Amino acid sequence: MGLTKQYLRYAASAVFGVIASLKANVCFVTLRGEKGRYVAVGACEHVFIWDTRKGEKVLILQGLKHEVTLLRPSPDGLSLAVGYEDGSIRVFSLLSGESGITFNGHKSAVTALSYDHLGGRLVSGSKDTDVIVWDVINESGLYRLRGHKDAVTQALFLKERNLLITSGKDTLVKWWDLDTQHCFQTMVGHRTEVWGLTVLSEETRLLTGSADSELRAWNISYVDGHENSEEPQVKKSKVPSAEVEDDEEEGKEEATEERILTCRRYGSIMREGRDRVVTLGTDRTRRFLACHGNDSQLEIFCVLNENEIGKKMEKKLKRAKKKVKPKEGEEPEEVTVERTLQDEIQKLTNVKASSKIKSCDLLTCGTAELKVVVLLQNNSVECFTLPADPSQPGPIECNKSARLTLGGHRSDVRTLTFSSDNIAVLSASAESAKVWNRSTLQCIRTMMCEYALCSLFVPGDRHVIVGTKSGKLQLFDLSSGNEMDSIPAHEGALWSISLSPDQRGFVTGGADKAVKFWEFELVNDDSEAQSSRRLSVKPARVLQMDEDVLCVRYSPDGRLLAVSLLDCTVKIFFVDTLKFFLALYGHKLPVLCMDISYDSAIIVTGSADRNIKIWGLDFGDCHRSLFAHDDSVMFLQFVPKTHLFFSGGKDRKVKQWDADHFQQIQTLEGHHGEVWCLAISPNGDHIVSSSHDKSLRLWERTRDPLILEEEQEMQREAEFEASVGKGDQPVVAGEKEGETGLAGKKTIETVKATERIMEAVELHREETTKVREHEALCRAAGKELPRRIHPVLQAYGNISSSEYVLDVVKKVRSSELEESLLVLPFSYVPDLLTLFRDYILRSLEVELICRCLFFLLRIHFGQITSNQMLLGVMEDLKNCTISRVSEVRDVMGVNMAALHFLKREIEDKEEVLFFADATEKFEDKRRKRKKKEKLMLTVA
Repeated sequence: MGLTKQYLRYAASAVFGVIASLKANVCFVTLRGEKGRYVAVGACEHVFIWDTRKGEKVLILQGLKHEVTLLRPSPDGLSLAVGYEDGSIRVFSLLSGESGITFNGHKSAVTALSYDHLGGRLVSGSKDTDVIVWDVINESGLYRLRGHKDAVTQALFLKERNLLITSGKDTLVKWWDLDTQHCFQTMVGHRTEVWGLTVLSEETRLLTGSADSELRAWNISYVDGHENSEEPQVKKSKVPSAEVEDDEEEGKEEATEERILTCRRYGSIMREGRDRVVTLGTDRTRRFLACHGNDSQLEIFCVLNENEIGKKMEKKLKRAKKKVKPKEGEEPEEVTVERTLQDEIQKLTNVKASSKIKSCDLLTCGTAELKVVVLLQNNSVECFTLPADPSQPGPIECNKSARLTLGGHRSDVRTLTFSSDNIAVLSASAESAKVWNRSTLQCIRTMMCEYALCSLFVPGDRHVIVGTKSGKLQLFDLSSGNEMDSIPAHEGALWSISLSPDQRGFVTGGADKAVKFWEFELVNDDSEAQSSRRLSVKPARVLQMDEDVLCVRYSPDGRLLAVSLLDCTVKIFFVDTLKFFLALYGHKLPVLCMDISYDSAIIVTGSADRNIKIWGLDFGDCHRSLFAHDDSVMFLQFVPKTHLFFSGGKDRKVKQWDADHFQQIQTLEGHHGEVWCLAISPNGDHIVSSSHDKSLRLWERTRDPLILEEEQEMQREAEFEASVGKGDQPVVAGEKEGETGLAGKKTIETVKATERIMEAVELHREETTKVREHEALCRAAGKELPRRIHPVLQAYGNISSSEYVLDVVKKVRSSELEESLLVLPFSYVPDLLTLFRDYILRSLEVELICRCLFFLLRIHFGQITSNQMLLGVMEDLKNCTISRVSEVRDVMGVNMAALHFLKREIEDKEEVLFFADATEKFEDKRRKRKKKEKLMLTVA
């Protein structure tokens, strides 16, 4: 058998050009002990943390392959929870940038994430309508809550009570009792989707935002003795006429007194925006409230405290008394005013962003400043600062403190080009052209241009030419970034441009049915005082066609010119005489892209009919037609000096093909939107591709050989792994499909973990049998005989088989443990229970073993209790488990007491230092104040 042809693998190198993806939100994070300086945003599958002062990327939290959909920092600021499109959640440490915790429970994208006030629990909601509560400390799922009929939009823990509030697109707001894990109240007062909710005023107010311009407020009254003091005033408050219909539906709910709390309609706040609420959130102190829709306006409100409300009510009472003038001889009537929602929540200001807002976050810095960060829909982030004092007179000024725009385009990149030295990359979009350094991925030049469709580097790499949608050729000087010339080349869109092989000119094709030839020339520059010459272009020839020209390409030998037309054909002409040579028929839809090989022997065409056709340039015969992509083929290009080529399509994939053997070599996956174009470096070592997800991706040719059979096998494995998570969840014996369920889900990782546990138990069985046989042989021989130890146990340092099983169980991720044990066949359970008894008797990993033991007892209770062989094991477990757990609890109690003692000692020392430091600061302030007073006296 001969050697198979091997190729070199292209691997993902970097992602750049994207500042923030639109699917995820933006949030402030604490990094290096500083608050309000760093913001975290989703960037495709990664998370970027930006320094807003310097405009630099300071940390990248590496993702896998699914896009980020939600970010939520922990209350202590040390970690960041990241939700992904496949339903997984990863918790990253902001100190190291590594992810140590992964939760898999949802079947589709994560749409809601929230920590409790201590950071020990995390709740997640998803498009699959489930809500899951996770234990962050134990790295495991607690339970799944079912009840919503559509995607969950928000989920919040209450601080004082073990309750959870969730909202969804099913128009419902649900209250969950986490002690009993059931929904005890459902609010049905909304006619449309509930897009956001938040709790205010020490958790006595609930504010919800839906698909209209009204923020609805609800009064929460707890039935456990903590009645709201404002309940009588709520009953007096009048509801506007627009809300009467809603109140009819809410009457049924309000009439029922719940045993935990009641939630009554209190009023509403009218927003200025008319479309749906996109983000409704507060800062960490819940003092300030922000809300925005699909426009560029962010509305900020302030929740007043009782003192501020009291002052406001006094002013309101004074105004009411002035209006009521008693008649002569009559006693003045007693004037009363009602407290409304507008007296509690005051509008601060509107923040006007430069584009439509996708999400926002608030952060209070002390008591004097409020910081606002907004993620815009044009791939940029803006930061604002405003005073955090609602009592100051006059309009509140909002200052823009930072803007992140340099690192990416505002719109999709439609053309890419490499410079001749493989170092610079030109990308152009609807508003600008940028030049990037390939090695550092930094933007080194930005030039404002019109809607760009094609581009090229002028030989010498000192100038670039951009073809626009309006038909212009824009010539830029890279050293200054200035536009040198703008030539109206075509009457319609200029779709394609190709440099001539002699590098003295280029050819363009446009929507005006013309192919135009251009030559470079040097002209006198009248703008300079001294005589100088600058680069320009002049028209040479015109080839008129019958249809719109979509793509033009020179053959590398300079003999032929290929022209793609709107009538789905490709026509080939001789360059010197412009005589017709060949016509390539076969595509069902227009040819959008094409390229000619380095030896001018093959032309490859890609069409909107999703096919790629390989043609011979000698006779125009079609060598092979390949079904290449699941959507239109947008761009293709040969690797220099080879017959290998890459194609990019609207199916979000970049593929490599062999034009000689007519086979696919590799698929480069990573883009999360349609791939518009790609560029291959002149040496073939690098590829840059652009996509609708605003990202530019760099792919690098490695030295690793790629064998097609192995690649196909890996693709089949990936398809199998994807199908595992889509299967039906295993049914737990004795549990009904209801409001609650197991948090985890079946994944390829849990299946592999189950297989490892099964292999370890089988190895333990074999070794136990061999040990018994060896002991029998030793007794028969009357001496100790040598025994061969299993190679796996030797690799682990000659440990026993029971210790090996414990090691395998310990290595299972905590978040996947229950799901791995759930699919374990019952035939392995007796062996595990026997091993668990030995581990507990020896006090080995008591907490982990008890967790596994209790779970197995719950799901296999019937079979275990009916098995006579396990009676002795279960009796031993009953006797030893309680004592061992008590020992572990005592050890933890002693450790906690010691830590509390150390904490008190440290606090005592710090208080002494604090008061000494405070005294010094007080003296400094007093000295400064005296100096200032003296200065004022001298000026007077």
